[in-house]
Amino acid sequence: MPIAVIGSNMVDLISYIHRMPAEGETVEAPEFRMGCGGKGANQAVAAARLGSEVVMVSRVGDDVFADTTLANFERNGIRTDHVLRTEATSGVAPIFVDPDSHNSIIIVKGANALLTPQDVEAAREDIARCGLIVLQLEIPLETVYAAIDLGEKLGIPVLLNPAPASPELDLARITGVDFLVPNETELELLTGMPVSSLEDITKATEVLLTAGISNVIVTLGSRGALWAHADGQEIVEAPAVQAIDTTGAGDAFIGCFSTTWVRSGDVLDAIRAGSAYASDSVTRPGTQTSYAWADGVEPAADASQNG
Repeated sequence: MPIAVIGSNMVDLISYIHRMPAEGETVEAPEFRMGCGGKGANQAVAAARLGSEVVMVSRVGDDVFADTTLANFERNGIRTDHVLRTEATSGVAPIFVDPDSHNSIIIVKGANALLTPQDVEAAREDIARCGLIVLQLEIPLETVYAAIDLGEKLGIPVLLNPAPASPELDLARITGVDFLVPNETELELLTGMPVSSLEDITKATEVLLTAGISNVIVTLGSRGALWAHADGQEIVEAPAVQAIDTTGAGDAFIGCFSTTWVRSGDVLDAIRAGSAYASDSVTRPGTQTSYAWADGVEPAADASQNG
């Protein structure tokens, strides 16, 4: 079944740096790359590269970045019927990656901030064909809530990645999701509880389960993921790899998890697959450029996607 991704798109502006500059200081970066990103688009591309039919609901601006994003969706086989051009700037994300592969990201939402509940409703017929709705927080919260409500009305499971972390996210409005997939920072902000140990993380997930969320999957970076549910919890370890660039690894996990779960209905199998796919992605630089294709064969690259 298809997957509906309702969310953001960005153009990533990636600088590989020796260190962050101090206030008022200019430093030289040895490398720069431009690529397509945004949490929604990343998750859509990962799912599409693994063979899912993806319906994307998003907004782009009226600039050259919009052309790049639309071409990228089409190259990856993602449906763009509901990717709407808007009289605004497209979203961009300056990203800084240090020699230890740690990253710092600034996002400018642009047209993503204009995606509305009405846009979601306009895509209702195509969303109704899907086996999963995937959401993130780089679009307005009211649009996120409307998509969750639509999923409940249509009987379609909903996965919410509460990222970037938002203090305004209303827990009472998201209890209808079937899968909540935060990282540790997002879990801490959402619950107001510490996450410094595995015991802390488990206690925080219990708050979310009690609130009515069926499955909480906490991504733990190189340590893998923790799945908490009504019957207990499981930890899935990630394969050990030499990380080069961790940008977009969480999105790789979600795209792969979504594809695997829609096909099999097996949550644990989907977490294992997502952890392996995300671990593989960090061995290559870039965001979407690091996502493997299911058959290992990448279509001829358009020069506009390589920066």
